[in-house]
Amino acid sequence: DEPMKMHTTFRIGGPADYFIQPSKIEEIRRIVAVCRECSTPYYRMGNGSNLLVGDKGFRGVIVQVFKQMSDVYADGERVYAQAGALLSKTAAVACEASLTGMEFASGIPGTLGGALRMNAGAYGGELSHVITGVDALMPDGSIRHFKADELDFGYRHSVFYENGGMIISAEMQLEHGDENEINEKMKDLNRRRVEKQPLNFPSAGSTFKRPEGYFAGKLIQDSGCQGLSVGGALVSQKHAGFIVNKGGASAQDILELIKLVQMRVMDEFGVTLETEVRIIG
Repeated sequence: DEPMKMHTTFRIGGPADYFIQPSKIEEIRRIVAVCRECSTPYYRMGNGSNLLVGDKGFRGVIVQVFKQMSDVYADGERVYAQAGALLSKTAAVACEASLTGMEFASGIPGTLGGALRMNAGAYGGELSHVITGVDALMPDGSIRHFKADELDFGYRHSVFYENGGMIISAEMQLEHGDENEINEKMKDLNRRRVEKQPLNFPSAGSTFKRPEGYFAGKLIQDSGCQGLSVGGALVSQKHAGFIVNKGGASAQDILELIKLVQMRVMDEFGVTLETEVRIIG
């Protein structure tokens, strides 16, 4: 009965039946095996930065791979990280090793595992540009290593959407650079993020995927949805691509506002907006 609002950046979500924070791969393997044996649903999450949990919670097991599995280190031009490592930490380790290529990720508020699964990106960079290998726990309990060309990366997509694999760790190929220049670029990107995004309210980041040929925020703004609210859910006045919790929002508020925005954009422009936020429960 763990309240999921304590574990999502939306600060929304009812109780999960079971909430487990493993510290070893073998613990994850055992958890998944028991869930499968008992036909109990399970969901693997990182730090909850791209997740909306329903008001009634999640009937099953939430496996949070986060702080207890977050090691990161650099070796030559490669960075190795466990799935629970924050992207900001991964980018910082790369910077300290004078390695360039991860600057784009320094302000993305997620863990490597969750971000890799959806091929997260920002400011022209994305994880598919640097990932060379991934270790994942498969549903049958085996650990499989995936090479870059086996990951089926696309826009906000990877092979893990289809194969049910749970990302354990990854390796990234970067390039040597100047630590001061890398650090300044990271600071600049983070300044731009603070200026443009509504970081003063709880949210799950960008609510919608970018439709091909369009920008979701621009479509939402031009359809007159900016500032629209349902209960405690609000289409941000600062960036229309974000739905935020302005205070006391329920998951139902968020879902109703998402549908309203989708309907208005479809009516106005004939474009379907798909959610980028994961919705469970």
